Amino acid sequence: MSENQDIHEEKINTEEELNTTTEQNTAENMTVQPTVEELLAEEKDRYIRLYAEFENYKKRTAKEKMEFFQYANQDMMISMLGILDDFERALKEIAKSGLEADLQGVELIYQKLKNRLTEKGLKPMDVREGDDFNVDFHEAITQIPASKEELKGKIVDVIETGYTLHDRVIRFAKVVTGN
Repeated sequence: MSENQDIHEEKINTEEELNTTTEQNTAENMTVQPTVEELLAEEKDRYIRLYAEFENYKKRTAKEKMEFFQYANQDMMISMLGILDDFERALKEIAKSGLEADLQGVELIYQKLKNRLTEKGLKPMDVREGDDFNVDFHEAITQIPASKEELKGKIVDVIETGYTLHDRVIRFAKVVTGN
């Protein structure tokens, strides 16, 4: 019987240990589990952050879409700049030859093309001799000795007109600067 008694005592000890462990786990779970108010506050915070992030996403994509449509024809505009340059050279040569009727016809076509491109956002840069050289808008082709002291570091001659498309430079003005 002593063997049965030992087994019985062992069983009782094991049950007591399990009960003690279960009581400890229950006590730990009660202290670790957040309250309903804390859970609600946490979920509300997550919701507000997610909503703000989504609003920022919508604003950013709307801005990117507007920029895309605004500058979508940039490559076409750049290719048209060569045609504008050719028209300007043709006007200078026709003006030298003195053929008034030819000059008026070419000038009419030039103005129509220029007006259409201006409607789409193309603007020529206003660069004149004596202006300060600015690397954000000008490209220096060469430097020559300045004829006057005040022309040092300034624009002496404009070789090619620069253009902007909706305030973005698409071609720098090619200039000669004084040294």
